[in-house]
Amino acid sequence: MHQPPPASCSRSSCCVCARVGVRVSALAPAAAPCPAPSRSLGPRPPEPPSRGTSTLPLAPLGPWCSPTGSPAPLSCETGCGEGSWILVCRLLVPTQVSLLSMEEDIDTRKINNSFLRDHSYATEADIISTVEFNHTGELLATGDKGGRVVIFQREQESKNQVHRRGEYNVYSTFQSHEPEFDYLKSLEIEEKINKIRWLPQQNAAYFLLSTNDKTVKLWKVSERDKRPEGYNLKDEEGRLRDPATITTLRVPVLRPMDLMVEATPRRVFANAHTYHINSISVNSDYETYMSADDLRINLWNFEITNQSFNIVDIKPANMEELTEVITAAEFHPHHCNTFVYSSSKGTIRLCDMRASALCDRHTKFFEEPEDPSNRSFFSEIISSISDVKFSHSGRYIMTRDYLTVKVWDLNMENRPIETYQVHDYLRSKLCSLYENDCIFDKFECVWNGSDSVIMTGSYNNFFRMFDRNTKRDVTLEASRENSKPRAILKPRKVCVGGKRRKDEISVDSLDFSKKILHTAWHPSENIIAVAATNNLYIFQDKVN
Repeated sequence: MHQPPPASCSRSSCCVCARVGVRVSALAPAAAPCPAPSRSLGPRPPEPPSRGTSTLPLAPLGPWCSPTGSPAPLSCETGCGEGSWILVCRLLVPTQVSLLSMEEDIDTRKINNSFLRDHSYATEADIISTVEFNHTGELLATGDKGGRVVIFQREQESKNQVHRRGEYNVYSTFQSHEPEFDYLKSLEIEEKINKIRWLPQQNAAYFLLSTNDKTVKLWKVSERDKRPEGYNLKDEEGRLRDPATITTLRVPVLRPMDLMVEATPRRVFANAHTYHINSISVNSDYETYMSADDLRINLWNFEITNQSFNIVDIKPANMEELTEVITAAEFHPHHCNTFVYSSSKGTIRLCDMRASALCDRHTKFFEEPEDPSNRSFFSEIISSISDVKFSHSGRYIMTRDYLTVKVWDLNMENRPIETYQVHDYLRSKLCSLYENDCIFDKFECVWNGSDSVIMTGSYNNFFRMFDRNTKRDVTLEASRENSKPRAILKPRKVCVGGKRRKDEISVDSLDFSKKILHTAWHPSENIIAVAATNNLYIFQDKVN
């Protein structure tokens, strides 16, 4: 009997381990050599001015953000209250790398922004693949399938424009990864940004990690508002001067200039993963981080790029004996020796690096016993964990599988303490979802700043919020129709069967091509970022 494969990757780019029916992303090279790298992402966006370093003028891009009131204090009740979220702004991640300067004509700026907002110009490379706030919430980074990173900065509060505090404008855009080709394995390495993780700010510059399937890069994002002038051996255009023409000695000086934002790669961590990287996590010691692929987890030091330490390796000697893969991994927020990783079998393993250098033997094992009455053809697929997150306190672990979000107490391994149904109405649609590959979608989940509210995505551009204290939940929609200034989000309801009410939507009418896989929550305020295709929606609490 044919066994359904676990949800470890999409069906189109996987190999099949015939004996166990396990579908693993890129666990085997292509059978036949490929004559040349090929791409199917449509036309490429314009290249940055210089490879590796992007220098951009700091300029607001016109009417992307709409004014709102200042954000309300953080509270779990407002997080799930009916109609409690309003739109701050809807941002379409720009495909242009060279942004508009402040001196350009305002009419030209409006024309270009209307171009950026038009869905008809969006390609697959523009689809947002990750969203992440920094530790203060002042910056918000997005990565897309085209290998670009776009950073948004929150508007500073002023006496005259207090209402603009909640807005985010483009701060920097740079090309993080380029498409590559592995000629030994005849495999194309996509430029898609899988994850972005910020490092705590130590000085005026910002640092972040970005990764595609194979390579992790450490980027420095800094500002420059002065330029040196008065060189002795170079002219004003940077060309070398004839020493015979130099008759006087000049002292170089720094001259004011328009503010520039520079993104520079400081470290490149490559050649350590045979399989596709699915997670990166910065350790609480801020000296190390880990990167996880389908079968291994590596520990890196930020100062060392040519070697890493393998801390988890679940690859069997015989690949036909492979039964599960690693799907996500994260460090504990306070204990630098502790981390967790999840698997395609729906299990979570807590490891302690003090116990052993190689953490193949876990310290704790979290698994919920399966109810035999609910066993079906798709049980193994929908039980695969797509995301795992520690709470900010470090006491709980949150996991997301295809249909549910579960909260685990670190002190109780046999079952979760909380289970939230995200879209249980899709249980009757699993067969069609398997046929169109949607059953392999990997949804992420996030905590709010106080660990009292959980948010995760769904289909039809719906996203769900669950209040852990009041046990209330709400379904909201991020769409162009709801993107009017100060628009209040109205709760949406899905009708499973019977008579449908006026404000409900039938489960048969859901658009499975519109899905919210990536979300982020401000670390201290009720501000959320939701990625829907190539649009980034930013919402905040309703201000009374």
